[in-house]
Amino acid sequence: MKKRILCFGILLIMILTLNGCGNKKIFDMTYTFKKAIIEMPSGDVLELEIQNWRDFEDGDQLQIKATDGNTYLVHSSKCVLMVK
Repeated sequence: MKKRILCFGILLIMILTLNGCGNKKIFDMTYTFKKAIIEMPSGDVLELEIQNWRDFEDGDQLQIKATDGNTYLVHSSKCVLMVK
């Protein structure tokens, strides 16, 4: 019984410590976006309806699949993802 209480106490301390990370979320679940605005290399700006998208952990790229069937791989500084 004491071992269980000790494990629960350690787990509680870990959760409280991770919760004190300022404005960063530990589990960010805001992944639903409806539209994207992309700046193309030619300077053209596209506004797209998003079917699905993903980001890559080892870089700043976004892969966006639009509802028109095209897939775009863009740098995150050239793209805005919007909920509305």
